Amino acid sequence: MSTAQAVTQHLPFLRRYARALTGSQQSGDAYVTAALEALVAQPAVVEQASSPRVALYRLFTKIWNSVDINNRTEPVVDPKLPVEQRLGHITPLPRQAFLLVALEGFAEEDAAAILDIDVRALRGLVEQSGRELAAEIATDVLIIEDETFIAMDLEGLVENLGHRVLGVARTHAAAVTLAKSKRPGLILADIQLADGSSGLDAVNELLKTFEVPVIFITAYPERFLTGERPEPAFLIAKPFQPATVSAVISQVLFFERKAHRPQQRRATA
Repeated sequence: MSTAQAVTQHLPFLRRYARALTGSQQSGDAYVTAALEALVAQPAVVEQASSPRVALYRLFTKIWNSVDINNRTEPVVDPKLPVEQRLGHITPLPRQAFLLVALEGFAEEDAAAILDIDVRALRGLVEQSGRELAAEIATDVLIIEDETFIAMDLEGLVENLGHRVLGVARTHAAAVTLAKSKRPGLILADIQLADGSSGLDAVNELLKTFEVPVIFITAYPERFLTGERPEPAFLIAKPFQPATVSAVISQVLFFERKAHRPQQRRATA
């Protein structure tokens, strides 16, 4: 495959990443253009790489981070801005880590290589981005999980992100009772529960009465990925990495807030 072919297939996704990173189509595309100009001068960067996609994002990252404002260590946020714009001002390096993992779907090792850091540092950045996001979009979380230690891990992770845990349900019936009485803003759900009941069935029952974003965390992802019925947008396989869960939680809440904000504006107009 030629350099041009290798780059072309990844270019739409690089544009998506750049626009999410900058918060602007114009600015994001300008950074992509700069990366492509650098690539023309140094085609070996991609030609000799084991992963052209990683090499392309790595080149883009070097250009992005060469600009001083993109390297600041503290977020500069105007509290009067709409929430979506404030989220765009998360500290740049954690924002890069978050988007590479949550939006672009890179493995931790590849995301770390793009940022020229190790995996441990990457996880720390993703967790930091989660905390900064949670400061703007904190919500109440219901955990549906029958394994005690996993539930405790998820409770700690959720609370460290600044969210509140409404409770932990170990069965279908307990999940429905808790959710209907306390109306969570997010549900983390296992599939196979303690009494043989299904977290999937519990969620489907709840979604008939109110809308709520759901992340399934399960040791049985193959039960979802059959193509025979609507499949969840957010699925994490066990055993999971805390950084992955943090990134997906923040992503889900971010896009959920963006999706509902126009409706809120129309309702109050």
